[in-house]
Amino acid sequence: MKLTIVLLALVGLVAAASVSSIKKSPVADHVFLEKQKFLLEIVYRVEDPLMFEEYIKLGHTLVYDKALYNHFDQYMEKFYESYKMGALLPRGEFFGALVKTHHKQAYGLFNFFYYAKDWETFQANVAWARIHVNEGMFIYALTLAVIHRDDFKGLVLPSIYEIFPQYFLNSKLIYQAEKFDYNTWSKYSQYEKELLDVYHKTNRYYNQDYFYIKDFKTYQWWRLMGLDEQWYAAEKSFPLRENTYEIVSDDKYVSFMKNINMFWHPVDYTRDIDYYNEHSVLSYFTEDLGWNSYWYYLNMDYAFFLDGETFGLNKDRRGELWLYNVDQILSRYYMERLSHGFGEIDDFSWNHAYEYGYDSELISYNGIGFSTRSNYFERRSYGKYDMLNQIQSAFKRIYDIIDYGYYTTADGHKIDMRKPESIELIGSYTQSNIDTFDKFFFSYWNMLSHMYLADVDYNDFEVYPNVFLNFETMLRDPMWYSFYKKITDVFYRFKYHFTPYTQEELVAHGVQVKDASVSELVTYFDLVDIDVTNLLNDKMVFDDGKFVWDKSLYARQIRLNHKPFHYAVTVESEKAQKVVLRTFYGPKYDEYGRIISLNDNRMNFIELDEFVYELAAGENVIKRSSEEFYWTVKDRTTYTELYHYVMAAFDGKYEYPVEISESHRAFPDRLLLPKGWESGLPVQFVFYITPYDGSIEQPSNIDVTYLSGIGTGLRYVDNKPFGYPFDRPIDLSQFFVPNIYFKDVSIYHNDTLKQYYENYKNYGHFDYNFYNEYYTKYFN
Repeated sequence: MKLTIVLLALVGLVAAASVSSIKKSPVADHVFLEKQKFLLEIVYRVEDPLMFEEYIKLGHTLVYDKALYNHFDQYMEKFYESYKMGALLPRGEFFGALVKTHHKQAYGLFNFFYYAKDWETFQANVAWARIHVNEGMFIYALTLAVIHRDDFKGLVLPSIYEIFPQYFLNSKLIYQAEKFDYNTWSKYSQYEKELLDVYHKTNRYYNQDYFYIKDFKTYQWWRLMGLDEQWYAAEKSFPLRENTYEIVSDDKYVSFMKNINMFWHPVDYTRDIDYYNEHSVLSYFTEDLGWNSYWYYLNMDYAFFLDGETFGLNKDRRGELWLYNVDQILSRYYMERLSHGFGEIDDFSWNHAYEYGYDSELISYNGIGFSTRSNYFERRSYGKYDMLNQIQSAFKRIYDIIDYGYYTTADGHKIDMRKPESIELIGSYTQSNIDTFDKFFFSYWNMLSHMYLADVDYNDFEVYPNVFLNFETMLRDPMWYSFYKKITDVFYRFKYHFTPYTQEELVAHGVQVKDASVSELVTYFDLVDIDVTNLLNDKMVFDDGKFVWDKSLYARQIRLNHKPFHYAVTVESEKAQKVVLRTFYGPKYDEYGRIISLNDNRMNFIELDEFVYELAAGENVIKRSSEEFYWTVKDRTTYTELYHYVMAAFDGKYEYPVEISESHRAFPDRLLLPKGWESGLPVQFVFYITPYDGSIEQPSNIDVTYLSGIGTGLRYVDNKPFGYPFDRPIDLSQFFVPNIYFKDVSIYHNDTLKQYYENYKNYGHFDYNFYNEYYTKYFN
């Protein structure tokens, strides 16, 4: 399998520093394997009672001895008191990370995990929480602890969409998975096969099926192959994903996967005609697993309640980084809108109805469906005017601070808001994190915004599921993009007060970009198997105390991808020198085909790449492949695969690398480009070279367990502002220097399902040739 080593995960802000050598990942010892096994088993079927006897024995009581913790604070005290009084959020209730009453309890639980002095204390607390604590709160606190504990390097949990598939896939699939029974399935499978074979041979309307379903041909791909929405036995002993070709040639992998009974079920995106609007066409993008999990893990890495000094987050410019991520996410969403002929993201107003309704078609782990919003919904119908006034006052206050150019804190300290580095303060304010510059006034306004939009009051405890209350679900809703566009307006308002960069500030003396070329850019839809084994409800089997994982369920879904691409930049340099090459792309025309002015367009550019390069004197040709971008990742190793890797290592049949799993922090490579057009979607690439100032020292040898660490200060290559040079208003007379180069290119789309529109010879059966031929063609 591919061991992806990721230096950082920041949309467009990539510390792809030149690292001359990287240590090979060490092989895990037995102690490490024990810990990894525990983490994988403790979250298995997390909604069900814990069935592992050894962990049940560990989890009788919460460890309260303060001597066993590095720190013991008021949140831990209150959590323990709530437990003793029976006031914890009950198991089975919906948990919202952005519900204030839930957050306070989750904070205390996280501290019990994080500050435990040793593994034994941590393990006992986790086992106890798995039995007694609300499952959503438990996973939230455990994820944060595994990410942030320094002594947990290399240890991983399954991806959040594998722990809680309910928050990523529609309810129809969830119900089908939860009632799956192998014995029942096996009895009917042969009968159904015989019936289908007869039906498809004798049905005279066979060739007309395509016309009936052509409008949904992309997302309901299984209909094109003559399949139904039901469970199928996998004909291959591995899940489908874009990097499967790398692992199927591994004999050890094949040996421990071949004995697993694998089943897959086709799954669609949201398709609710009652709330249909133009945003519905984008469901393949806004509901993509990688898209939503990226936002989730960003907010786990830089959780708003973790202070920058204790957790080292300030080294990463946490406020500016978070705000720039929001800006880049909106830019990427805007590009996807343009590919469908839609225009700017709608503005958000507290006083007017919002045009786009939304029904997520999700259900919580307790079986309750998520709330819906009708088209042209009037938010003031929520009431809660005190909360609304508090949120609006927070926006007015930050606008005033930016316009005044300074802020005086409650203790009389004056902060200059006309310094470029003050963007860090603005970012912390917009996230409403604990490092905000005046905690007395500014704490929690962002949380209150989400609560208000989800119709949750200050002290509500048992709340109705809503996508705005958890990071892993909120990007599905079109309102999120409108509301966060309002947040990025703060970012651009701050930048507006800075003068444009001068030619002297932008130029790299003695460096000229002579030419640039970009290979063909092609997008397509492919298929992926999503591990939903955590939804199984059958009896767990143990053999001599060892869990037997012999069945796996997968949801087979179509999603956007692109062919690997590369670019070459020809640079003339008067001398040998280190430089930084930044690569962006953005739209050229708006939805009406009008050229977008550079000043209006600067906020739409997406930063693809950033790395240090040593120029030689004379002509240089810098070549770069999309597969070299350090901030992106291919499909992650599945839950089933991870568990069997660990167990094979226990049996001495496999050498388990400490960094076996792809970084959770990385952005999905396949979503780099928006869906192209058959005729070509016009975009423009920008290549910009600056001198390397050495402001960020990059180690020549980095341990892979350290590479993706938070709080390292290695998530950027220099101290330039994120988004530089598009972060300020542009003076066209000063901007076009010899070391910047614009290149017009087009993004094309290849319809990979076209072959199934009619006369598919194997109708009624899944076509594995689609998968094999396509990936062999592009990736071997």
